[in-house]
Amino acid sequence: MQGKPVIRAGQSRRLSVFAAVFLLGALLAGLSLSHQLLAQTSEGRALVLTVEGAIGPATMDYVTRGIRRAESEGMSLVVIEMDTPGGLMDSMREIIKAILASEVPVATYVSPEGARAASAGTYILYGSHIAAMAPATNLGSATPVQMGGMPGTEPTEQAPESDGSADEQEDSKRRGDTAMERKVLEDAVSYIRGLAQRHGRNADWAEQAVREAVNLGASEALEQNVIDVVAPNLRDLLRQIDGRTVRMASGDQVLSTADLELVRAEPDWRTNLLSVITDPNVAYFLMIIGFYGIIFELANPGAIVPGVIGAISLILALFAFQVLSVNYAGLALIMLGLAFIVGEAFVPSFGMLGVGGIVAFVAGSVILMDGSHRDISLPTIGGTAIVAAGFILWTVTRFIGLRRKHPVSGSEQITHEQGEALDDFTRGHDHYTGHVRISGERWNARSEQPVNTGDPVRVTGIEGLTVTVEVIEEEG
Repeated sequence: MQGKPVIRAGQSRRLSVFAAVFLLGALLAGLSLSHQLLAQTSEGRALVLTVEGAIGPATMDYVTRGIRRAESEGMSLVVIEMDTPGGLMDSMREIIKAILASEVPVATYVSPEGARAASAGTYILYGSHIAAMAPATNLGSATPVQMGGMPGTEPTEQAPESDGSADEQEDSKRRGDTAMERKVLEDAVSYIRGLAQRHGRNADWAEQAVREAVNLGASEALEQNVIDVVAPNLRDLLRQIDGRTVRMASGDQVLSTADLELVRAEPDWRTNLLSVITDPNVAYFLMIIGFYGIIFELANPGAIVPGVIGAISLILALFAFQVLSVNYAGLALIMLGLAFIVGEAFVPSFGMLGVGGIVAFVAGSVILMDGSHRDISLPTIGGTAIVAAGFILWTVTRFIGLRRKHPVSGSEQITHEQGEALDDFTRGHDHYTGHVRISGERWNARSEQPVNTGDPVRVTGIEGLTVTVEVIEEEG
């Protein structure tokens, strides 16, 4: 009889180990290959961001998120299509810091034709690795101004009297009239000159744009080395900057952009919503509403409505003016909303605190969202808001139900009680008097009609220790 081959236990274990190593190696090789393919695909793309209107916290959030996305997906270029009249200096500086620290080159492109990069847009253009403009566009007017004027802008020392000469007027125009204006102006000049020197652009004209609010068209800006490229469209822009060397935070980098695929990332609903809130006109009215809402609430404690509206409006206004950062504003609104929702259970506001709490909670959650993979999902926010709304609705209905119920103690409770006559009522001058038993207690009673012993009676009023009753007529 022929024996069958036998695999010993030691050989079996070695085969299992070899198989596991082989499978692990194949898996790692597959992952590496897929990563390389993904990287090659991502490196062949350019992310296009669109900035229109005033630059504020919403714009800053949108641009910085776009740069982070380009870095995480390994893209080769970020293009910011810009058409702006300017905006907040703090938001502009945050955008420029994100650009300078970016691992992906950033090209700011003033487009379409007829667009402008005024004020804050000029700084962003100077801070970008590539500065480009479409024909018939302009930049400049970069003089910083106070929004609505600020207190404490008086000169700290008396300036010498002027003889009215043209030279002194020109110097005043370029240097500022007060100490505060000079401080802000010199800071802005130093900042934009530093950006110009970093990217090898015309620093003298940049200083003129800040001190004298001068402007340049696209062709003049190219001639004076203010920008790098004039391109009629994005595809031509990518062709012209192909092969250029730009200075990155990590060192010089040669661009390869001729064949890049353009991927647009338009502002989402969250950015559009925050843009409405941070619009200067809307922000101004939010500040006014918040201010007067708090005043009316303090003048009429317990009114609740002015205080709720005022508190929410004030936090949104502080966020719009970037007194509060995105994180702090969102956190403050969430905490305020939770406080309102909890307060609804203890203060009979009949839903006003609860509704205000839900509005504040949702607004704060939306502000805190940043579009990253660690982000709070919209369904989670909506679900939490729905649960809170259900709790508030239950609380309000309970309050309404309690108001409809009769009192269970005190004199008000007696007026809804029923009892029994203990004797025949005696006729008096204008009413009948006797005694009744109510809830096990003996009461003096009077009635407008005769009452006999054992008649069921209902209390209709109380005065001291005497109740007014009427006989309950039997049905049938």
